[in-house]
This record gives sequence, structure tokens and C-alpha cells, in this order.
Amino acid sequence: MSDYLVIVESPAKAKTIERYLGKKYKVKASMGHVRDLPKSRMAIDPDNQFEPKYITIRGKGDVLKDLKSAAKKAKKVFLAADPDREGEAIAWHLAYALNVDEDSECRVVFNEITKDAIKESFKHPRSIDHDLVNAQQARRLLDRLVGYNISPLLWKKVKKGLSAGRVQSTAVKMIIDREKEIQNFIPEEYWSIEADFQKDAEHFEGSFYGVDGKKQELKSEADVKAITGKLDGKKFSVDKVNKRERKRNPAKPFTTSSLQQEAARKLNFRAKKTMMVAQQLYEGIDLGKKAGGITGLITYMRTDSTRISDTAKQEAKTYVEENYGKNFLGFSKKAKQQEGAQDAHEAVRPTSVMRDPQSLKPILSRDQFRLYKLIWERFLASQMAPAVMDTMTVHLVNNGVEFRSTGSKVKFKGFMKVYVEGTDDKKKKDENKFLPELTEGMIIEANEITPNQHFTQPPPRYTEARLVRTMEEQGIGRPSTYAPTLDTIQRRGYVQLDNKRFVPTELGEIVTDILKEFFPKIIDVDFTVKMEEDLDAVEEGKAEWVQVLDEFYGDFRKRLEKAEEEMEKVEIRDEPAGIDCENCGHEMVYKMGRYGKFMACSNFPECRNTKPILKKIGVTCPRCEKGDVVERKSKKNRKFYGCDRYPECEFVTWDKPISRPCPKCGSFMVEKKTKKESRVQCTNCDYRESEDN
Repeated sequence: MSDYLVIVESPAKAKTIERYLGKKYKVKASMGHVRDLPKSRMAIDPDNQFEPKYITIRGKGDVLKDLKSAAKKAKKVFLAADPDREGEAIAWHLAYALNVDEDSECRVVFNEITKDAIKESFKHPRSIDHDLVNAQQARRLLDRLVGYNISPLLWKKVKKGLSAGRVQSTAVKMIIDREKEIQNFIPEEYWSIEADFQKDAEHFEGSFYGVDGKKQELKSEADVKAITGKLDGKKFSVDKVNKRERKRNPAKPFTTSSLQQEAARKLNFRAKKTMMVAQQLYEGIDLGKKAGGITGLITYMRTDSTRISDTAKQEAKTYVEENYGKNFLGFSKKAKQQEGAQDAHEAVRPTSVMRDPQSLKPILSRDQFRLYKLIWERFLASQMAPAVMDTMTVHLVNNGVEFRSTGSKVKFKGFMKVYVEGTDDKKKKDENKFLPELTEGMIIEANEITPNQHFTQPPPRYTEARLVRTMEEQGIGRPSTYAPTLDTIQRRGYVQLDNKRFVPTELGEIVTDILKEFFPKIIDVDFTVKMEEDLDAVEEGKAEWVQVLDEFYGDFRKRLEKAEEEMEKVEIRDEPAGIDCENCGHEMVYKMGRYGKFMACSNFPECRNTKPILKKIGVTCPRCEKGDVVERKSKKNRKFYGCDRYPECEFVTWDKPISRPCPKCGSFMVEKKTKKESRVQCTNCDYRESEDN
């Protein structure tokens, strides 16, 4: 018999922690929540202090029975669920189910699954934090009140399978608002003038700035002609040379949001995938007996804090000094937290910076290695010295017309030796744009002076990374909500991804219009932000959770009664596909399914014929030479190409075929795209041509 029972959420963690704690401890997994609100009914009594009716989750009976049996045999039970609101709620439910005194020192939390962290956490057990529990319970009940009241209305008035929620509905509205901005955008004309300057054999570029020292915008071709007409030949005088040293500081270590954004930019990971792989790294990877067996490689990945422990800072300092030198050491200062950050635990970082990515590469899967490398590099860089840039700005003047040219070069790499933060801006700045040595009074020749017409561009559609960043900036949702929110709005068919950017569907717009008319607060950004602040206040013990729900529900109930009476039924007509069903002759229509649009017979349910939407690419099938090659999508939404005569012809390829045959052997060629290049190559011989060809 073990003296102590420890309950964690997952079996992977249970094995690791049991090994760290020794023979006196038995560690078991609850497999997440054991109690929750039933799916079949509301189970909340608004007239009785919003009392919830919790039940044992279906399928968890045997798990709970096993935990109860183990708890009876143990001298003491420790509840070690994740260190956040939801983890605290899981511990609270377990305490109730196992008759553990909530006010006893039964709760243990740790930010990383390493031997030292686990042993230290068991030296400081505490009671269950009821403020954290109440904040999570308030969120759960609030979302249930919204979802279980509005969703049935949408089923009745629009179509079955729809849902509404505070955060998801606000996110959909943001995507729709952005689409309207794009549609209503009126491009404005503007011009620029670029010059190719030359000093001896060196060329450098300059751009028009203004006249007589005053900045001037060029809005039309007439403005350009007025400037070029003012120029006296192509000789320019160097009027001023400004040289200065500029420091560039490293990015802070990852929070949940910044991790999801950077993994999207650099690894092409969806938010859901990022969190899944991060969970694996957190729970532990088997490093082999010599390296300590199963070990957590990163700290807890649901956090809005950028704080780093003193121990981790010291370890990073040692690593940097040993591997890069003292001059690469960063200066230590307390990280300034984002407003509203809970700072409950640390930033996402490696549990030991001494475990460098290359040493773990043979052990980790490809996705695990890439994400770990990203987290490791970001953390190490955050503890390193700023980069130092030498910048030079030159003012070149011809008859009062001023052009400016800016150059920079890296004088000292600092943190850039390890990592540089990604950007959503496609126009990446060249860190090494050299200018020749110039001094005031020099005469420089312009080889070419070229006017360029431009038009302002509409704001871009949201990528997953951009939407997460915007939600975080505006205070919508919390670290644990970003990934499930993005997943939900796609599964419901409210939005879809087009070229990795969110586009609202007709269904999404219809549902949002209904919510805007009858439940404007649900999709209002300011209201959603205020609600998050109220939940934070509950967590901090500054507000009562029942009062927060009561303030919301009074107005919501009135609007619900009005919607029941006044909401009209919306008929969503299926879009004709332009072809007839080959089985029954009825018209085929477009439908929206789990994996996007598809064609279905309008005579459903009598006829259940469905077909994928096939996009021809203008290439004859190279195998059967009868069908056309069409673009298809896999269940994971990955694009591939195949013959439209499938299953008669089973030709399939991930790479896009092109219409030209190989000039060397006559076989079919494909477009091969990687992150570094795009090329055309033969599928049979070694012939290839670069994008430039």
C-alpha cells in the first residue's frame, strides 16, 4: 500500500511523476474532468443563485471507481491537475467526488514536469483556491447559458447543428467586419520616385522625400511631373550624412498567443496543432535511462506571462557565456507584463536550456523537434544581448529636390546569432543594406530616376496568427481559448480558410446578423472584453461569481424572450451547381460539410448522391490520357491532384502537374514548392528548372 495518492490529468504525466516521487507515492490519472454539466439539458437554475447540477461524465464511472478505491487506501490524497483555472476546477471536482477536505493542504501545482520542480512542489501543498474555481465555474456557466439558450433558437430558425458562444461569435464578427472593410475599400492613387545612384562602381537606391527640406506626398502623375521637371540634370549633392548606432532588443519569451503566432509563421502550424505538440513536450518525452527517462521538455504552455524564474535565467546565462562568450550576455531586468496578464506561472520555455535541440533530434518526432527548437531559441535569445546596428541616412539634393537613402549593417549580432522573430509583413527588411562611404558636399550621379504608380491596399484578411494576435490585443478570450475557438468556428461552417486566410461563409453572416439584431452584446467586442475582466476579478477575489452572472442574465433573459417571439425563420437556399444528378436527374447543389463545400443531390433524402467539387487545372491525365487532372483536398485539408476519372484511373500526386512535357525525356513535369524555392522538375529524369527560368 502506498502512503500517498497523487492524481494528475493524463497517464503520460502519471508515470513520470510517480518515478520522481518514489515508492511511497501512487500516481493515477483522472483523464481530465470527472464531473461536468450534463449535455442533455441546461442544468443551471438561474432562479436559485445559478446553482449548477453536476453529474459524473459518461464513461468516467470506472475511472472514478478506481480513484475512490485508491483514495480509501491512501493516508493522504494530493490533487495535481494543471496550474490554471480549469485545472483548479478539476481538482475541486475530484475533492468532492473523493471526499477530500478542500481546505486541507491537498493541492499541488507545478509549472514544469522535471524532478526538481515536482519534488519542490510537494514541499508546498496548499488548499484549493476557490477564487480560481469560481472564475472557471462562472465562465463555464456563462457559456452554457449563452449556448444552450441561443443554439436551439438557431436550430429552429436557421438550421440544425449551429451554435453560438461569447468568444466564438465575437471572433466570427471580427472576420466578417474585416471582409466588409475589404469589400468597401476604395483604393487611392499615390506615386513614388526611385533613383539609382552611383559612386564609383557602387550602386545604391534612394527615394524622393520632399522639396526644400519639407516632406511631400505624390498623389498624382501631375505631382510627379512637377518634381521631375524641377530637377536640374542627374547630379545630386550630398547635403547631409547621419550616422548612428541603433540597438535592437530580443523578443520576449513565448506566451501561448505569441507561440501560436510564431509557429504559424515559421512552421506553418495551425493553432490546434501547436497546442497538441506543446502538450506532448510538456507532459514528457522518453530521453532514455541515462538521460533521466520520461522528462518534460517545456514549461506549461497555457500562459499569458513572460516572467522567467531566476534559476532559468542563471542557467541561460551559463549557457550563453560558455557557448557564445560574455559579450553576448543580456542585461537582467524584470519583464513588463501585458495589461491583464495573470502571471500565474512562467513564460513558455525549455525546462533546461542545456538540452539543446540538436541533442534531442534523434529522440523527437519532426513536429516535436521543430516546435521545441523554436521555443528553445526564442527563450535563449530573450536572455542575450541586444543586436547593434550601424545605420546611415544620406540626404541628396538637386535644385531643392531631396532624395534620401538609408543603409544599415549588423555591427554586433547579439541575440540574432540564435533567433530573429518572424513577421506578418511580407516586405522583410534587409538587415545588411550597405551604402558606400559618403561625405557632405560630394556630387553623386543618378543613373536612372523612375516614377512608380501605386494604389493603397485594403487591410489583409485574418490568418490564424493575425486573428489570435488581434484577439489577445483586444482582450478577447484567454490563452486556453484561442485554439478551440478557431477550431469551432471552422467546424460550424461559419468561416473557411482560403489561402490560409479566414473568409466568412453565408451561414456565418446570417448567424451573425441574427445575433446582432437580438443579442448585440454577445458579439460586441467591448462587452466580451468586460466579461473577461469580470472573470479575472472573480479569480482575484474582487468580485462574486453569482453577481457577475446575475448582471449578465437579467438583460439576456429579456432579449431571449423577445427573440422567441420575433425571430423569423431564415431559409438558406442551396446554391445550384449547374449539373444534374447522374442517378436521378435532379439538380445538384452545393452544400457545406465538415471538410468544406461539396455537391449533393437536391432530391435528398430520396437520393443521397454526393460528389466532391473538382477544380480542373488544364492538364490531361498523364496516366490514362483521357481524363483531366483536378485539384482535390484530403481530410486534413491538404491539396493534392488526381484524375477526374477516378476510380477508373488512380493517378494521384501531391505536386501540381504542368501542361508542358519534359524536354529531355517527354514525361510529365510538376511544380515542386518548398519554403526556400519553387521549381519545375520532371517526374522521370533529373531535368529541373528554377522559378527564374
